[in-house]
Amino acid sequence: MIRRKAMIGVATAVLALAGAPALAAPAKPFTPKRTSWGDPDLRGTWPLDSVGQTPLQRPERFGDRARLTDAEFEAARKAAAYQAAGYEREEKAGKLGVAHWSERGQPLRQTSLIVEPANGRLPPMTAEGKARAANMRSSWSQKVFDSLDDFNSLDRCITRGMPASMTPFPYNNGVRIWQSPGYVAIQLELIHETRIVPLDGRPALPGQMTTWLGSSRGHFEGNTLVIETANFNGQAPMVIVGPGNQPVPTSRSMRIVERLTPTGPDTLQYEARVEDPEVLTGPWKMSFPWTRNDGYQIFEYACHEGNVQVGDYIRSTSPRFAGRGKGAAGAAK
Repeated sequence: MIRRKAMIGVATAVLALAGAPALAAPAKPFTPKRTSWGDPDLRGTWPLDSVGQTPLQRPERFGDRARLTDAEFEAARKAAAYQAAGYEREEKAGKLGVAHWSERGQPLRQTSLIVEPANGRLPPMTAEGKARAANMRSSWSQKVFDSLDDFNSLDRCITRGMPASMTPFPYNNGVRIWQSPGYVAIQLELIHETRIVPLDGRPALPGQMTTWLGSSRGHFEGNTLVIETANFNGQAPMVIVGPGNQPVPTSRSMRIVERLTPTGPDTLQYEARVEDPEVLTGPWKMSFPWTRNDGYQIFEYACHEGNVQVGDYIRSTSPRFAGRGKGAAGAAK
């Protein structure tokens, strides 16, 4: 799906927020509006492209330094502006390229979205984690595809998984929060999912019941929405695999605690603490601001229309189909 989204109206707020200290607390706690049933009102659209130029993991050259210098921040802003103008450059050149897809937004002062450990990077993997990672496959790692096992959950248009679904992506970054008495729903534009979070104190699901996004239970601590999620199926990557990210697996032991704290009329601080003792040697935490932009339009995510691409990858690369004509390939559908 190729389309362009307007960023007008959010840029000023994003740049102001980006120039603030990475985790600075407001001078005094912000008091948000309340819903008609009394909960803090978090409803609205919070697209993550507002922080899309800040990497999840800190580049190693920064070490434990959590913030960019003034010069580094200015350079990052200029790079973001040049990238944002790519759409217009392609239009003038009569080309259709990656800029028609990208929605990477602005940089933060933070050198990474991960704030713990101090180096801003994922903890080392356990021996079990390394063994699982060595067997992870995706469209980034494979050139020959023999079966569905050669594609990860994003390739197959199932899910980005958790916590990856709550981090920026090059496109389709819409996140929308809905509320009703006893529930919060978090709608994700990328792969058309909605996380349902009960607030009524119900017990967790039995341990043997697992899902792609886990099972969430929430409650408010003051104005902060706290979401505790477990019961993952361990089949989705922890971070999205690509040129900048190596495969990191998940297991059924993963636990995530998220905290959404309003900091202003159109801002909140998002935190997520992730632990998975089967695959990582320690927990990690990411923390970054969200900016409300109710003018952002969420589109249908037509991942691969007609649901034919995965099969076409297999038929066009697997030795099992070598030398077969169109009739044989079609018969294998």
